[in-house]
Amino acid sequence: MHIFQFLNQRRVRVNWPWVAVMTGCLVCAKVPAQNVSTATTDGTATTAASTNPAPTYLRDVQPIFMGSCSRCHNQQSRFIYDWLDYRTAYADRWEIRRRIWDSWKGSYYKEAMPVANSPESLALTEDERMTILKWVDNGGLRGVPPPPGVARSKTERIAQGRRLFTSICAACHQPTGRGLPNVFPPLAGSDFLNADKNRAIQTVIFGRQGEVVVNGLKFNNSMPSFPLNDQDIANVLTFVYNSFGNSGLEVTPDEVKGLRSQRPVPSGAPASSGPPAAKSDFE
Repeated sequence: MHIFQFLNQRRVRVNWPWVAVMTGCLVCAKVPAQNVSTATTDGTATTAASTNPAPTYLRDVQPIFMGSCSRCHNQQSRFIYDWLDYRTAYADRWEIRRRIWDSWKGSYYKEAMPVANSPESLALTEDERMTILKWVDNGGLRGVPPPPGVARSKTERIAQGRRLFTSICAACHQPTGRGLPNVFPPLAGSDFLNADKNRAIQTVIFGRQGEVVVNGLKFNNSMPSFPLNDQDIANVLTFVYNSFGNSGLEVTPDEVKGLRSQRPVPSGAPASSGPPAAKSDFE
């Protein structure tokens, strides 16, 4: 107000449009700038704070890959890229975008991924596909994993395990736990699962290849090694053991931690108690 009184007293010709522009600039200068997410050349920068943060690999995308892509894209695959590894997924991010979004929308000549009408494709939602699209378009940020939920009781472990099962395991083993005939073994009332808790834990830690007999039926497929922490594995197995007519056992993070240092279970063999093996890439 003082500047206008001064100008009037001095009878100076004022360029009012110019004053309006300058006043607007001063007002805007007082508004704090929002933090913007940026990525380095290898995409390792984390997402900065904002009201609508861009998707990051560890928080948003890797869980989708575990649930809908890991049967093919895992560390055991010999000829297919391991999308459970950030650096590999980042390097392949534009092809991932084309296969998961463009091909699915009919604007890319290669086959959509996951393969049409597969269990993984049917389980993958449009929102999840959009999350992957945004992740690529925003620079393929790595981010940080969400903090693990600490379960203080068996009930809490089951509740947290249910969420993991739904997002990661249900695409193959089905929401009912009954699996798919001749493809994925059932977890419901599973004699294989209930016979040996240590073997079940090691199967989730290290994955499993080759033939397995469950409830009298043979299955010959592969289960990848998921990048899950001890708490997550304990939670999801506790949920499975307390669902689908299983034995009601509880798995603790300490049990999982103890079995990480042992050799992976060979196909068809009981749980190992041999000398420690080399550490997993995810430890």
